[in-house]
Amino acid sequence: MLQNTPRPTSGNRNLIKAGNKPPPATPGKPKKATTFQEFESITSDAWDVGDDDDELLAMAAQNLNIEVVMETANKVNYFKEEDRVEEGDATSPEVSFGSQSSPYTDGRLVKSHSEAPIGSPKDAAGERAALHRQRSLPHRPPVIPLVARMADQNTSGTPAMTEREASRLDKFKQLLAGPNTDLDELRKLSWSGIPRQVRPIAWKLLSGYLPANAERRESVLQRKRQEYFGFIQQYYDSRNDEHHQDTYRQIHIDIPRMSPESLVLQPKVTEIFERILFIWAIRHPASGYVQGINDLVTPFFVVFVFEYIEEEVENFDVSSLQEEALRNIEADSFWCMSKLLDGIQDNYTFAQPGIQKKVKALEELVSRIDESVHRHMQQYEVEYLQFAFRWMNNLLMRELPLRCTIRLWDTYQAEPEGFSHFHLYVCAAFLVRWRKEILEERDFQGLMILLQNLPTMHWGNEEVSVLLAEAYRLKFAFADAPNHYKR
Repeated sequence: MLQNTPRPTSGNRNLIKAGNKPPPATPGKPKKATTFQEFESITSDAWDVGDDDDELLAMAAQNLNIEVVMETANKVNYFKEEDRVEEGDATSPEVSFGSQSSPYTDGRLVKSHSEAPIGSPKDAAGERAALHRQRSLPHRPPVIPLVARMADQNTSGTPAMTEREASRLDKFKQLLAGPNTDLDELRKLSWSGIPRQVRPIAWKLLSGYLPANAERRESVLQRKRQEYFGFIQQYYDSRNDEHHQDTYRQIHIDIPRMSPESLVLQPKVTEIFERILFIWAIRHPASGYVQGINDLVTPFFVVFVFEYIEEEVENFDVSSLQEEALRNIEADSFWCMSKLLDGIQDNYTFAQPGIQKKVKALEELVSRIDESVHRHMQQYEVEYLQFAFRWMNNLLMRELPLRCTIRLWDTYQAEPEGFSHFHLYVCAAFLVRWRKEILEERDFQGLMILLQNLPTMHWGNEEVSVLLAEAYRLKFAFADAPNHYKR
């Protein structure tokens, strides 16, 4: 939600609600909208699904209403109806493409255990309706281990390392053990994935949070962590002030809808996320809190928790960590998320111009790399903004399991302008990866259901690596692309 536009209440947040149904679906293709504002009000880039299957069909078939649009940034819904928490109840590929232990043990910084290996109706009509509802929900993976198979052990997991993986881990450790880490070399090593044991320190270095000089790291961590908790003391009590309460309430509502639920629904984790997001919003008034930013905390938080535990995060009670460790994880997550958002903040300022540009660039890029897919989308009047808004707003976090996001972010942090520029090529490769399924769909509704519910539940490192390789190829194949591809 944009802070500087009126926030929808629980009564008007859904695009389709009882008592406010769209007119009955009529045959014919949706009318094209001509501006971003016109898309905003009709885009169902959402987790929400109406209570009635007929409403979903009506939403998919209704004409795009041109008069309703300064609001897809405002009205894009990210959650399933059964996941909705009302404001008053917030507490309750198969791809066919051509840290070492922390040295800080003086009591101020808790020693980590990052070297330890870690392992994550009744009648025919009723059955058809249930199946339709299941297909129509955008994909949200169930709570499953962060590692699905042996090949994904570098994300988290207990499987024994292969000789190659052990060799890569040794290279990372040697590089990080020096008095000055060669960041260029670290990026080269990290592009193909970072071993879980050294991912926390590697992410902090790659994000620019930690200096390359090893002797300075302890003092920098102490200063930045103290600075963050200084913000808490200075600003957090203002969350109930009249001019901040809407921001805090929206954060409080959004967090329980995030994944993995077994983690974010822990009261201690909810409390930490609320502080991180509120302080970031207060310190960035140009954008404030926008729905989608909340997801970007999770990968950092999970990776930095792994620095201290040996268990799978899904089964771990975060509140059992020492208070000092929790403070370190919270502050480090805040600063690394802030570094990420510094490079893509125009995605979240008023009217979200960064997302508008990226979606337009994605459309033009796909038209060049796969004309068949592009024309198929045009034929059935599927606008890129209707599905790619979420891809840009949430950096594909709603399309991929968390283990894949973590692996993807290894490369994003190693790649120059990974989150702001390279992500565009990843999205293009991701879309074209599903070309067979896209071309098999023969109507607007079928295409939208597919694009909002892509079957990535069992993806792991292998599929992400192929996706990234194709994105890298596209980046250089289209080096002559217009300048807006590169922003």
